[in-house]
Amino acid sequence: MSKPPDDRREGSLEAPTRHPLDWKNPDFYNEASVLHEMERVFDICHGCRRCFSLCQSFPLLFDAIDASDTMELDSVDKKVYWDVVDNCYLCDMCYMTKCPYVPPHEWNVDFPHLMLRGKAVKHQKGEDKLRDKILASTDAVGKLVSIPVVVQMVNAANKNKTLRNVMDKVAGIHADALLPEFHSDNLRKQAARRAAPNITPVATERTRGKVALFATCYGNRNEPQIGMDLITVLEHNGIVVTLVPQEQCCGMPKLELGDLEAVARAKEANIPVLAKLIDEGWDIMAPVPSCVLMFKQELPLMFPGDAEVDKVRKAIFDPFEYLMLRHKEGRLKTDFKKALGNVSYHVSCHLRVQNIGLKTRDMLHLIPGTQVEPIERCSGHNGTYAVKSEYHAASMKIGKPVVNRVKQAQADYYSSDCPMAGHQIENGLDDGSTPVHPLTLLRLAYGI
Repeated sequence: MSKPPDDRREGSLEAPTRHPLDWKNPDFYNEASVLHEMERVFDICHGCRRCFSLCQSFPLLFDAIDASDTMELDSVDKKVYWDVVDNCYLCDMCYMTKCPYVPPHEWNVDFPHLMLRGKAVKHQKGEDKLRDKILASTDAVGKLVSIPVVVQMVNAANKNKTLRNVMDKVAGIHADALLPEFHSDNLRKQAARRAAPNITPVATERTRGKVALFATCYGNRNEPQIGMDLITVLEHNGIVVTLVPQEQCCGMPKLELGDLEAVARAKEANIPVLAKLIDEGWDIMAPVPSCVLMFKQELPLMFPGDAEVDKVRKAIFDPFEYLMLRHKEGRLKTDFKKALGNVSYHVSCHLRVQNIGLKTRDMLHLIPGTQVEPIERCSGHNGTYAVKSEYHAASMKIGKPVVNRVKQAQADYYSSDCPMAGHQIENGLDDGSTPVHPLTLLRLAYGI
């Protein structure tokens, strides 16, 4: 295949932009068309190789090229292309931090959305594994597993080495992967029992002092304490909190599966509810970065021109983004009671690509006697990637630099905005220590 002339191999100095996802176009699912675009993009990647250290997709591609007869892409088996697709977990870091050829550059490289297109082709052909379908069905699994008697059995089974070895062989869930606990006493139940304080909301230029919390599948059933810590911190700062009255999974697990129709169904369930809350004067917040990113980036790219999707995009916030906006406008309490010492802080990929800066670090820096060391590397978890038998070893390899940084820091706490990334670090450390979420750290510092 022909390469662009070498004298044109220079990156764009303009800010990256993103084209809408043309997922309703029949050609989007045309396998020959997808393979042709992979050839074009993979050849550009081969000539650049800046992303070799990000995830397994790029080393896999480059090693296959280097081992081929011609040491060029033209002699690489097309099966490798699909292996590259399977190893991409849509973290978006290549697009946002490494690639010099993203739009508006004329080469128009969008590696993550090309991988998403490949996943969509595989999904439409019915090639999804049953395991992957189950892992992506977070609402259905969560409702079943969270039944009081069932939840105890599932949590016990997930910690039983013999049963985990069986799951590894039969279901493809790696025996060494840490699986999240489920709670029948979920966030919604705990929030309903709390005695909500009588607060008069105070609006600022960017925030309205009233937050509707999108609980998220994980935040509701797996780690409800994080959501309760967030509610407590918000109310301590004079912010009225309610939970979104009804919600489905944001759609990120289905997006990573390539099931875009399921993403559309989740959008149709969630967006009208969120848009109505915004019209009633509420800001929207979610405690998990991937869910915020879904509403900030992926749905707007899937549904350009949808006024309600755009309304939600503008009104949804990461918790620390919101708190730092309140601080900037003089509405944040800094009556901290406890110093945190040294905090080793992992910045999750889906938070980094929101382009809001290191707001969690900035917030924790306001606490006297607290030093924060950010680690801007991928943990390798990606929600489901790290638990799958065929990818677990790769996930731990990807996350090893993060684990090493945490080991070297010997900090008082280690933490990540993504709770699953925090547990991936825990798995790598394997020393009995556990992560403490930044929202929990903030509550500890306030002494509330």
